[in-house]
Amino acid sequence: MEQQPGAVWVVVEQNGGILAEVTLELLGKARDLAALGGGAHASAVLLGSKIESLAEELIAHGADQVILMDAPRLTLYQNDTYALVLAELVKKHRPEIVLFGASYYGSELSATVAAKLETGLAAHCLDLYINDRGEFVQVVPAFGGMILGDILCPTARPQLASVKPGMFQKPDRDTTRSGETLIETPTVLEGYASPLKAVRVVQSQPAGLPLEKAATVVAGGWGVGQEAWHFLDQLAGELSGAVGCTRPALDEGWAAGEHAMIGTSGKTVRPQVYIGFGVSGATHHMAGMKDSGVIININKDPAATVFQVSDYGVVADAKELLPVLLEKIREYKGKSKSQATIKCIQ
Repeated sequence: MEQQPGAVWVVVEQNGGILAEVTLELLGKARDLAALGGGAHASAVLLGSKIESLAEELIAHGADQVILMDAPRLTLYQNDTYALVLAELVKKHRPEIVLFGASYYGSELSATVAAKLETGLAAHCLDLYINDRGEFVQVVPAFGGMILGDILCPTARPQLASVKPGMFQKPDRDTTRSGETLIETPTVLEGYASPLKAVRVVQSQPAGLPLEKAATVVAGGWGVGQEAWHFLDQLAGELSGAVGCTRPALDEGWAAGEHAMIGTSGKTVRPQVYIGFGVSGATHHMAGMKDSGVIININKDPAATVFQVSDYGVVADAKELLPVLLEKIREYKGKSKSQATIKCIQ
């Protein structure tokens, strides 16, 4: 493929040769943007060491081109070295749009690269599209997620955006796709002495089932209250699911950690089943769960906004319903186990 300016780039996030899900999600969106006139084609920018095998995987997931920079100095992510390399690549190839995942990695790196290039950055985007005038529009939450705002970068190039994980569907893997791998050398690092030095790498798995990977999500809002919150944990355990929350519940300390919050400033989830208790239906929360398979909500207010996006709604007090529901589920599961045992004996 002939190198052309004006491509849509996705900066690849990988750890130990494992691609982050948000990278694959962004590749699908990059192809859509390029098809609508946002760029010449979709390219993946892959930095690291001994990661050349990932190029084929990126092409299979939608990249028309992989710009590969494989060097020992890029083994571990360091903001200063990665930003230096990316800025030089942008100056050389002149992409139109550069996309990052709004993870810890991408949020830091995108801001540093934008500063080096003296261009704009729309952070933590919820959507990206090309409008009727052919302009690249970045949709971001504003005023605490209460409204959504459109950001445009009319003159400075490239246009940078970071996108929350889970906002876009990951494209299907297609091993018949063809693409080009362009190998680059990090000459800009020659003679550069980083002030940062990695002392050691410590890896640990988070406890419990990650919210975004749970098939069933049990979410709690203000209507649950602190005294009944423990029922949500028990219910999620019975359903082999995970517990999520709204911003008010997190602010009150009922839920443990930012990783539990669902919404524009939290996580986006698409479980097979979402069950909400005492969730009012604020826009910033619904944006993070509206694409769930089956949506069930329990709220004592029959006019609650959350019922507008629900497949099933129950008008009831979450505090009163939760212990009753738990008892019925445990009773049902107990009967199911007993019936299975009888069948085995017979």
